[in-house]
Amino acid sequence: MAGQAPSSWTRCFHRAPSAGMRLLAFPHAGGSASAYRSFSAALSPTVEVHTAQYPGRQDRMGEPVIDDIHVLAEQLVDVAAALPKPFALFGHSMGAIVGFEVARRLEARGVVPAALFVSARRGPDVQKEKSHHLADDDTFLNEVSRLGGTDPTIFADPDIRALALPALRGDYKAVETYRYRPGPDVSCPVVALAGNADPVLHLPDVENWREHTTGSFEMEVFEGGHFFLEDNLDAVVARILGKLTVSP
Repeated sequence: MAGQAPSSWTRCFHRAPSAGMRLLAFPHAGGSASAYRSFSAALSPTVEVHTAQYPGRQDRMGEPVIDDIHVLAEQLVDVAAALPKPFALFGHSMGAIVGFEVARRLEARGVVPAALFVSARRGPDVQKEKSHHLADDDTFLNEVSRLGGTDPTIFADPDIRALALPALRGDYKAVETYRYRPGPDVSCPVVALAGNADPVLHLPDVENWREHTTGSFEMEVFEGGHFFLEDNLDAVVARILGKLTVSP
């Protein structure tokens, strides 16, 4: 854990001691634990949501950003393994790849999640050569804004830009330099979620997740773009509860 206590890596906004299931959620590039606050509220008290807080943002602003998915997964696997059982994993965009790599490491230890939900992300071995993290600030932030999910006017404030850029660049580097390492994948069920108007995602690439589990695979497409979760929260929550066979 590189000297960090497990609690420094997760936030739980809605404690639910009587919940029958825990869900560990991994944020998108540039995202923080607070991105899942509404998601957590919608699942509580049936499912208790714990959200990863990556270094370099919010209350971990003073820590160096981890710009390698494999290194990040190594840091988070102990956090996941310490959760009360049963638990599932959920990741959006960059978080989907983080969740997948955490799940692989968990299963190598004999710990099998109840399910892995991968949202707004192509399968792990579908490579797209991109280098947005190397662009100048304006070009880079225009790309970030193009995906939605971030009010572009906040980048007009130089102080906010200065605070946000290191985590954004580090996360984009992590995603754009990620390479799938052949080897055992997962045996847990995988559920892929996507928006039908996502500007950076082709639905056949989402189907690639099917090749990376020996368990069941399901895919559901929602109305919306890269951040379709915001407009489909109730439907996504119902999908999660249904898959985890937990009654709301």
